[in-house]
Amino acid sequence: MPLSRSLSIGAAVALLPALALSQRSLPKDTSSRLDTVRVRSERSNPYATAATRSATRTPVRLVDLPVSLSVVSRSLLQDQAMRSMSDVVRYLPGITMGQGEGHRDQPTTRGIASTADLFVDGVRDDVQYLRDLYNVERVEALRGPNALAFGRGGGGGVLNRVLRQADFGVHRELVLAGGSFDQRRGTFDAGRAFGPAAAGRLNAMAENSSAFRGIALSRSGINPTATFVIGGGTLRANYEHFEDRRIVDRGIPSFRGAPAPIDQTIFFGDRAVNRARAAVDHGRMEFERGAGQAVQLRTVLSWSAYDKMYQNFVPGAMNPTGTTVTVSAYRNQTERRNLFSQTDLVWKARTGVVEHEILTGAEFGRQTTANFRETGYFTGNATSTTVPASGLAVWPATSFRQSATDADNGTQANIAAAYAQHRGSLGRAWQTTLGVRVERMAIDFENHRTGEVLHRADVMVTPRAGLVYKLRPSASLYASVATSALPSAGDQFGSLTATTTTLKPERFETREAGAKWEPHANLRLSGAFYVLTRSRSSAPDPLRPGIVVQTGRQESRGVELEGQGQVTAGWLLSAAYTTQRARIASRTTAASAGATIPLVPAQSLALWNRVQVARPVSLALGVVRQARMYAAIDNTVTLPAFTRLDAALYVTPGRHVLLQANVENLANVRYVASANGNNNLQPGTPRLLRLSVTVR
Repeated sequence: MPLSRSLSIGAAVALLPALALSQRSLPKDTSSRLDTVRVRSERSNPYATAATRSATRTPVRLVDLPVSLSVVSRSLLQDQAMRSMSDVVRYLPGITMGQGEGHRDQPTTRGIASTADLFVDGVRDDVQYLRDLYNVERVEALRGPNALAFGRGGGGGVLNRVLRQADFGVHRELVLAGGSFDQRRGTFDAGRAFGPAAAGRLNAMAENSSAFRGIALSRSGINPTATFVIGGGTLRANYEHFEDRRIVDRGIPSFRGAPAPIDQTIFFGDRAVNRARAAVDHGRMEFERGAGQAVQLRTVLSWSAYDKMYQNFVPGAMNPTGTTVTVSAYRNQTERRNLFSQTDLVWKARTGVVEHEILTGAEFGRQTTANFRETGYFTGNATSTTVPASGLAVWPATSFRQSATDADNGTQANIAAAYAQHRGSLGRAWQTTLGVRVERMAIDFENHRTGEVLHRADVMVTPRAGLVYKLRPSASLYASVATSALPSAGDQFGSLTATTTTLKPERFETREAGAKWEPHANLRLSGAFYVLTRSRSSAPDPLRPGIVVQTGRQESRGVELEGQGQVTAGWLLSAAYTTQRARIASRTTAASAGATIPLVPAQSLALWNRVQVARPVSLALGVVRQARMYAAIDNTVTLPAFTRLDAALYVTPGRHVLLQANVENLANVRYVASANGNNNLQPGTPRLLRLSVTVR
């Protein structure tokens, strides 16, 4: 489909149905009466969220969903003083956060690592950078493939940030925070209604901090939102500008199959050179009409611009005696522009004893990307140098320029998808979910160095099905199967070559069974068993050297248990336990059969308790236990198991003031938190204190 035609169709889908249906198709309210807006404090149910629309694109209670989905609420974000996506996943089952080369979020979910399975309000946010939480209402972690709702990729699951909106409530909050390693941060949240048909809200943040290992960062963000009641529908507008500048930390190397036994503050790089910069602009308009009625319409138009650069020294292998480390360097620049439109039409009806909810929708998108990479050269045009394992005070001069293999390319991806879903209820006991997405993704790739032009177009059909049996309104058993697919260009479109253009998309399939129970309105418990397979991975042909075939296969299986909410009036809980195994079932180009997938601990436990000990005082204690795991797919370097304790104190001296102290790694345990291969191991932060004052 030509680009101009694709965009014109996308714009029409995004805007014209909204205008037409607002006047004709949906029921009219001739009395011109506006819906009543009710504002409820989240503190009545601070940790447990009752419903979400992410998994099915329609609002559904979590107890009725035939999938595994965790929600990290705003209250939990604030209680743990979370600031990053790595903080978010620490207390969730089945997810670990990789080091991401010190400049990006890179979760591994159920054994599938990705840099692109991140979303904002259901729309792709797939450039490699480190996200902030200053404007986030909650974070939703959906585990298992769910292409129907989110599109390509998402083989292990997705992380979706739900941003704060102008909701006609009164918001006045200022948070000033500081702590160990010269942390300084402030956030601001203000919102109100401007009459019965308009509301506005502003979130802003500024931070200038240092961190363990002398890693300085400076970031800022501003996010105004507005909501209007128009023609019986609701129009929401949102714009964010975010910047992040930091020193890139690639961690420490390994030695003899374990983290090197060196001072964990040693920085293998030049802080004047190891730099990353990300600038993100994101605009969104959403129109919704018919909420709660028989026919509902929701349409979204989203635009994003990303400008990302990072340059760094990279520690490599130690010599056999552990006295020197080989170091290389490179610089990378990425610019991306995303444009997406999504339109959902929902129809609810009843035939006899069966209730129906039918969703139909379409998504159109365009993503243009420019990549430029340069190699670091040391004295004598060498691309690597050797430094003492004790580090260097003065690093050798380094120049960056392109080598013969460095990337200089541009890609354009055009996406067109249609999807349909039926959710049915048969009496009070049985619920079904059946759906399918058909997505066409066409990628044009141009190598500016050689003039090579490649094209790849894939049509991916990804169905899903789920069955729920309600033991009672607050308890359910479920089973589900779901699929997803990832084209051969990879997460960031950089894997397209003359060889990979001939390969079919990788396929992800999951089978899952589980149970959910709400003992009372503010507490949710769940458990799931899953088997996830990744097939069509590239592998060397055993009979024809140099030929690639798609016989590689990966299998993950595990059990996840989770509890969130209010156990008693003064006791809040967030708990997660995972036992899992992820391995190569059939040889791939990366590993032989039997290899264990990296960054997948066999067992992990996370437990957070907040208890009110007196009317103005609450205490919290958290435990994170993680079994050993491998740093890379060759399974030669092991990251040791560790147990970490966290704690917090909350004091409310007045109605509008909260004093908060958070201590991470209370016992000051030495551990390695994550990795990016065998020689980029990220030491965990030692004991860290954060103090904050919140004025509401």
